[in-house]
Amino acid sequence: MKQPSGGNAAFKTTVGGQALMEGVMMRGPHKIAYAVRSPEGKIVTEVEPVKKYAWQKIPFVRGVGGFIESMVTGYRYLMKSADIAMTEEEKAEEKPSRFELWMEKHLGEKGFQVLMTVSSVLGAALAIVLFMVVPTFLVGLLSKAVELGSWKTLLEGILKIALLVGYMAAISFVPDIARMFRYHGAEHKTIACYEHDLELTVENVRRCSRFHPRCGTSFILIILVVSVLLFSVIPWSSLSLRIVYKILLLPVVMGVSYEILKICGRYDNIVTRAISAPGLWLQRITTKEPDDGMIECAIAAVKPVLPEDRREGEW
Repeated sequence: MKQPSGGNAAFKTTVGGQALMEGVMMRGPHKIAYAVRSPEGKIVTEVEPVKKYAWQKIPFVRGVGGFIESMVTGYRYLMKSADIAMTEEEKAEEKPSRFELWMEKHLGEKGFQVLMTVSSVLGAALAIVLFMVVPTFLVGLLSKAVELGSWKTLLEGILKIALLVGYMAAISFVPDIARMFRYHGAEHKTIACYEHDLELTVENVRRCSRFHPRCGTSFILIILVVSVLLFSVIPWSSLSLRIVYKILLLPVVMGVSYEILKICGRYDNIVTRAISAPGLWLQRITTKEPDDGMIECAIAAVKPVLPEDRREGEW
């Protein structure tokens, strides 16, 4: 039987999600849900309403706001999934540090969770900055030994992409991350099944593609490519000033990149396929084939968030 492709579905949906520890989180137009496999083998689910914000309808602004909001939400559900997936023995072994105990005592549980969420967002922002700063610094050092001329920006862009691909490839060998990449594959395959209007069964989902053009992986790669083009106009006369300009322009890069992703998700032609192709290639690292149990979690997560009228969730 021919395998449905995730990218060529007649219907394209905004419904999507992310992989968790032993589970999947899915987000629809009105609800957000997660399904996590407990150590006892039970699938634990929870459904919440999606919060609406005015900036979500503003072009370019929604890309920046969406990135920050998805980081906060993603981290919160990741922590929930870790708590469910861990055995009692593992929880007992994970003793909190003195700093964590002090923060929880003085800020309370909610305050502590807020602090941890802010820390995760800052950590993600730091990672992005490092991907921007390190290539610039390396090219700057190299240019002192070799005359690079106009090749500086291109070399900087190549280093950015090489760092990203290398990082993704390296963490894929970590057992916990490798399992999350399989749940990521289950998420994509389930969305593809829904977009092809097939019944959400393990058998049907298994047949679908794990590669999907409307994915966070593709968004990150588009950000890097857009940054190469936009930062090409920033002078190299001062490395420190160039880095400052790049950090200041990061919201612009995110906003433009998100609009490009929206266009690529909405239209299917030679241009959009060419733009989406690198992201789909990178998904060969960040998504892996799931087992049936992982697919069951993805189905359990997506069913509660699907709108009654499919058009409400159209891309």
